Amino acid sequence: MGRKLGLFRAIYLVSASCMGSFAFAFDTGVISGVLTLPSFQHDFRYSSSQKTTVNSNAVSILQAGAFFGCFLTTPIASHLGRRMGLILSSLVFSIGTILQILNTHTLATFYAGRVISGVGIGAATVLIPVYAAEMSPTDLRGRLGACFQLFFAIGVMVAYWVTFAVSADQPSSTKQWQIALGLQLLPSSLLLFGMCTVKESARWLASKGETSRARASLKWIRGGEDSPALDREFAEILDGIAHEARLKEGFTFRELLLPANRFRLFIAFTIQLAAQLTGNTSLAYYATQIFAAVGAGSSSKLVTGFFGVVKVVGVSIFQIFVMDRIGRRWPFMVGAAAMGSFMLIIACILATHPTNPHANGGVTASGIAMIIMTYAEAFSFNMSWGPLPWLYVGEIFSSRTREIGVTVGAASQWLFNFMMSQVTPHAIENIGWRMFLMFAIFNYAVVGYSYVFLKETSRYSLEEMQAVFGGDGVPSTDKDKSITTTTTAEKGHEVAHANEIEDNRAASTSTSKRE
Repeated sequence: MGRKLGLFRAIYLVSASCMGSFAFAFDTGVISGVLTLPSFQHDFRYSSSQKTTVNSNAVSILQAGAFFGCFLTTPIASHLGRRMGLILSSLVFSIGTILQILNTHTLATFYAGRVISGVGIGAATVLIPVYAAEMSPTDLRGRLGACFQLFFAIGVMVAYWVTFAVSADQPSSTKQWQIALGLQLLPSSLLLFGMCTVKESARWLASKGETSRARASLKWIRGGEDSPALDREFAEILDGIAHEARLKEGFTFRELLLPANRFRLFIAFTIQLAAQLTGNTSLAYYATQIFAAVGAGSSSKLVTGFFGVVKVVGVSIFQIFVMDRIGRRWPFMVGAAAMGSFMLIIACILATHPTNPHANGGVTASGIAMIIMTYAEAFSFNMSWGPLPWLYVGEIFSSRTREIGVTVGAASQWLFNFMMSQVTPHAIENIGWRMFLMFAIFNYAVVGYSYVFLKETSRYSLEEMQAVFGGDGVPSTDKDKSITTTTTAEKGHEVAHANEIEDNRAASTSTSKRE
C-alpha cells in the first residue's frame, strides 16, 4: 500500500508542478490565435499597418520578463524553498493574466500584463525540473522529469484548439479574446492549488538543517511508511548534501574560465540558440499566421489545432520509445537535418506556388503539401531538439558548476526566444518563402554544430562529465555497466570529484598568479 501511495503522490506532485509548464505552453499557443482576431485589434485600437509590430511586441516582451524571472527566482527559491517559489510564480503569472484580459483599450496595460506573466513563467521553468527531480523516486526520475516537455506539448495543443473554438463559436466581440486569454488562469490556479497540497522538497529542507521536516517530507512522498529503504534514502540525502558542501568548498567564479568549464558554458549558451534557429519556436508562436501564409486559407486555425496534436504525438513517442536508447548526438543531428529538409521543401513550393495569406477560400494542393511538411518539421523537432537541450544542459555540468550552468542555459533560452519572436512576424510579412529557406540553412548549420561541438553524454554518469569535457581521468566506456559494484562506482565517483577539485583549484591558483 505504501509503495502504491508513494507512486501516486510522486505522480501527483510532478503533475501539479508541471502545470507551470502547461501554463507557459498555453500562453505560447493562445497568443498566436488571439493576435489574429479582429475583435482584439478593434478593442485595442491599432491599425493594420501596426499589426506586425504589435504581434512582435506582444510575444517578445513576455520572453523579456521570463529572462529576468530566471535570475530573480534563484535567490527566492534558495531562501524560501522550491514549493514556495512555485506558489509565488503562479500568483505573479495570474496577476499578469488578469491585466491582459482587462479591456482598457490601451496596449500599455496589455503589455504590462505580458511582462509580469513572463516573470512568473521564467521562474517556474527554472523551479519545476529541480523540484520534480528532488522529490521523484530514483527509478522514476527520468520519466517523471520528462513530464515537463509532455505538459508543454499538451498545453500548446489545448491552446490551439481553444483559439479555434472561440473564433468559430463566439461572436467577434470583447468576450471572444477574453475567454481565450482568461483560460490561462486555469493552469496557474491548478499550480497554486497543487503546491498548497504537497510538501516542500526534502532535499532543500535538509540543506537548511531542518532534518525532522525533511524526513517527514520524504516519508510523505514515499507513501507514509517507515522502512529501511526510507532510512537509507534519507541517509543518502544527508550524505549527498555533506559531500556537495565539501565539493563546493573554495569555489570561485575564476573556475568558470577553465577550458572544460568554459566549453560547457559555451554549449549551454549556444545549444539554446541552435534550438531557436531550427525555427520551431517561431512556428509555435505564429502558427496561425504561418499556416495562413502557406495556403491554409480560412482553415488556418483548424490546421493549427492538428499542428498541436502532432507535437504531442512526437514528444510522447520520443519519451516512450527513443529516449536513452540511441544517445544524444544522433537525435540532434538527424533531427536538424530532417527539419532543414522539410523547411527547404516548403520554401521551394511556396516560391513556385505563391499563396494569398488573406484569402478565405479552401486549401490548395500546394497548401496541403506545405502543411504536411510543417507537421513533419514539428514532429522532427519534438523527437530531437524539443526535449533534448534541457536534458543535455542538466547533464554536462559537474556538481561544482551545475547551478550556474543551468541558469545560463535557461536565461539563454529566453534571450534567444525573445530574439526570434521579434524577427519572425516581420519575416512572415516581408520575405515570405525566403523565411523558410533561412530556417533550412540554419538547420543544416545546426547539423554541423552538433557534430563538432556536442559530445555524447548518455553513456556516462554525471560524475564522469569532468573527464568527458576535458578534465583529468578517463571515463568508462563499458557498455555493460551492470557488472560494476556499488563500492567500485562510489570509489570512481570520489576519484572524479577529487580530480575536479584539484583541477579547478590548481587552475584558479594559476590564474591568480598570472594576474
